[in-house]
Amino acid sequence: MAAYHIPVLLHESVDALCVKAGGTYIDATYGGGSHAREILRRMPKGRLLAFDRDADADANRIDDRRLTFIRNDFRYIRSLARYEGVKQVDGILADLGVSSHQFDTPERGFSFRFEATLDMRMNRQSTLTAAQVLNMYSESRLQMLFKMYGEVENASKAARCIVNRRHREPVETVGELVEALRPCMPRQAEHKYLATIFQALRIEVNAEMQALERLLVQSLKLLKEGGRLVVITYHSLEDRMVKNFMRTGNVEGQRTKDFYGQERSPFTVVTKKAVVPKEEEIRANTRARSAKLRVAEVAAGSSSQ
Repeated sequence: MAAYHIPVLLHESVDALCVKAGGTYIDATYGGGSHAREILRRMPKGRLLAFDRDADADANRIDDRRLTFIRNDFRYIRSLARYEGVKQVDGILADLGVSSHQFDTPERGFSFRFEATLDMRMNRQSTLTAAQVLNMYSESRLQMLFKMYGEVENASKAARCIVNRRHREPVETVGELVEALRPCMPRQAEHKYLATIFQALRIEVNAEMQALERLLVQSLKLLKEGGRLVVITYHSLEDRMVKNFMRTGNVEGQRTKDFYGQERSPFTVVTKKAVVPKEEEIRANTRARSAKLRVAEVAAGSSSQ
């Protein structure tokens, strides 16, 4: 368990679900199973659906009749839940971070700490890899994804460096990408810079923002009135989308008004400010430092089947 993944904001996130003894819940990002175990511990009866597209997570499946493990992407959460006979749930929890196991397994290509092929697929049955993105995308498309998904300040220069390198030979490994980007990296901030590049590539390869949007939209159809949506994010793009959705019911953050001109939202926001890890947790797990927990509850009259 601990070797696979160190959970972030474990108790805070499960506390936020307000687990009922006989409730029905979804763990949208099963990973090492830490959140699932804690939900089951608080739920003497009931049902938990757990989603994860990574085959490695399947090896952590808990042997418990209350748990249904679904090896698939949470972007299909509603249809797959209905297939399992679940139309509505009392709570949905999603921890959007990459697992420690994925970062620490060199051949997965998620980390610039290891020399490996640039893969970055969370579902290794999918076809697009980071190496393909780097070698097939146009310079303008690379620039756009670095700027959009990594918020890289010199995205144009980074894209140009990669295109120049691949004119000589393909960029297929971590080491080759680092060398290609060396003229772009600010001195004494190489790790921070590479983190933004790798984040952008990972988001693109796994279509993470599109999947998150679909999860959020479907959550409104899945959650019962009073049901809780609990999401842990790790970068500003995710957090902005989640915050917008919880405040307005749409990812763009566009507020709507009723007949009387009153602003309306399908949610009541529980966390006015994001909950962040305490210093002790960050010291024990530095990957927790960027985590933000947000919670919302479906308002009366907003739930739909």
